[in-house]
Amino acid sequence: MARDEPLLAPRLSSENSSLRNDEEEDALLTGEHTSRTHQRRGWAFWREVGLFTWALLATIAVIVLAVVFQNEASRSPPDSDHSNATQPWGPGEKPTGKRNLIFMVSDGMGPTSLTLTRSFRQFTEGLPIDDTLVLDQHIIGTSRTRSSSSLVTDSAAGATAFSCGLKSYNGAISVLPDHSPCGTVLEAAALAGYKTGLVVTTRITDATPACFASHVNLRQYEDRIAEQEIGEHPLGSVVDLIMGGGRCHFLPNSTDGSCRGDDRDLVDIAKKNGFHYVDDRKGFDGLGGGSDAKLPLLGLFAEKDIPYEIDRRTQDDVYPSLEEMTRTALKTLSQATADSDQGFFIMIEGSRIDHAGHGNDPAAQVHEVLAYDKAFAAVLEFLENDSTPGVLVSTSDHETGGLASARQLHDEYPEYKWLPGVLANASHSSEYVNQELRNFMAVEKKKHKQKKFVTKLLEDGLGITDATDEEVETLLRQDLPYSHQYVFADIISRRAQIGWSTHGHSGVDVNIYASSTKDAWSLVGNNENTDVGGFLADYLDLNVDEVTKQLRESEGWTWDSKAGVESTSIDQPFHWLGDPLGEDLRTEGLDTYHHEFKKRSVDGELDCGCGEMH
Repeated sequence: MARDEPLLAPRLSSENSSLRNDEEEDALLTGEHTSRTHQRRGWAFWREVGLFTWALLATIAVIVLAVVFQNEASRSPPDSDHSNATQPWGPGEKPTGKRNLIFMVSDGMGPTSLTLTRSFRQFTEGLPIDDTLVLDQHIIGTSRTRSSSSLVTDSAAGATAFSCGLKSYNGAISVLPDHSPCGTVLEAAALAGYKTGLVVTTRITDATPACFASHVNLRQYEDRIAEQEIGEHPLGSVVDLIMGGGRCHFLPNSTDGSCRGDDRDLVDIAKKNGFHYVDDRKGFDGLGGGSDAKLPLLGLFAEKDIPYEIDRRTQDDVYPSLEEMTRTALKTLSQATADSDQGFFIMIEGSRIDHAGHGNDPAAQVHEVLAYDKAFAAVLEFLENDSTPGVLVSTSDHETGGLASARQLHDEYPEYKWLPGVLANASHSSEYVNQELRNFMAVEKKKHKQKKFVTKLLEDGLGITDATDEEVETLLRQDLPYSHQYVFADIISRRAQIGWSTHGHSGVDVNIYASSTKDAWSLVGNNENTDVGGFLADYLDLNVDEVTKQLRESEGWTWDSKAGVESTSIDQPFHWLGDPLGEDLRTEGLDTYHHEFKKRSVDGELDCGCGEMH
């Protein structure tokens, strides 16, 4: 007699018992005896094939992820000595053979600058809300901007991150925290046979252009920077094309319009070294848009900075625009490399976006960003039509002003608005109207005439027709602890409801733009600013570390300005970089709190760290 078992008692399982159970179930359902032995064995075979395939694919995926992780891990950290680490290239892949690289810097332009300018343009031109700037269509990522000495960088440290691919301290012009020089992408490009160029709207000796073609311990050494830019440099002449302002640093102090501390005539020296020199609109127009230009070329179109675009547009017969200089420079370099195995590298800077931020001038700001947007579009057009592969990468060294497209004017809860129509009424910058006021006040001392002039100046220059007596009186005060330019800027900012948190820089992340994501795939997403520098060197297959080595081997190099010859000074390593100003200059590590909330008195004008006094 069979042993009784519970109804739900577990049974031993085997492949045969499983098959038998399936056969019994089929018999009960169909009334016919069936055999699934062959069928089940086939299913088991394909099950094993599936499992094997899945395991194979999973293994391949793990290997691919490991390789990607290894490539990412091999990218140099910000404080590494290797500025040109291999970048992971994406869908477009890096081109081989001849290529061009155009790097644009929108000095001081933060994300709100785009918001402000986009809305301003839509308002003034009657455009729909989905009509955006050219820049808006090419954003690919963001950049973190801190320097080695502060969470808020200056332009010198910011540009050193681009040129050398390394972090340094605020004020450093392509030197490291230990005051040794670091090779730049422009220098490496020149030594590799590329043609090189610098185009700016500020002084060509200002921080950003200086970081690509010179090395000094402090950005204030603009006379020394000028000397290096024309070839008095350990590597010799490395820049083929220079366009911008800053003529005063190239002229001897015995001549009008000079700001040099000595009597050296760098223009004459540059000419003797082969540079073709132009210094006015007529000379610029004579270049024929680049068709008639010859390299090396030195174009200095302003004594100091080229005027803000809002002011320059009424002086078009005197100063070329950023777009015009960009188009001419690209044509010149393209023509010069037509029969070469190598292309060119150029840095183009919309320099005075930064100055508008320092001055808290929203009207100047929007016109500077629009000018930069036009130059950006001109570069895209060039790349589309040029036969040589190339890439455009654009970013900012930092944001300036802590700009906000809204402002609370009173104690009560604010309205949600800002008013671009106020900016549209302005015909000039606060810098321009401030100079007009200074000129008038120097000759007119009668108070009632001064008040009348200020009221008229506000109306004609800034479009302000409702100035208060208090505002007019403030503009006439001679004992203000800050520039009257700030008062003009605040008058228009308040009415437009534009906010500013500082006359200096801020620590906000800034945008990265490119001709397309496939051209600069490794910069997609959030990056350190040194990653931008690494990309520039890697795109052109440059060895920046080798340039650094050459510069450091020239540690005794200096220039005897009196004799006008090269000499050595073994007792003073890196003497040619200028005085680092001892231990008072912070080069690494962040500062700590020193009760800065307390108000401090302001005596005279302040150094903004932008090369200008404010």
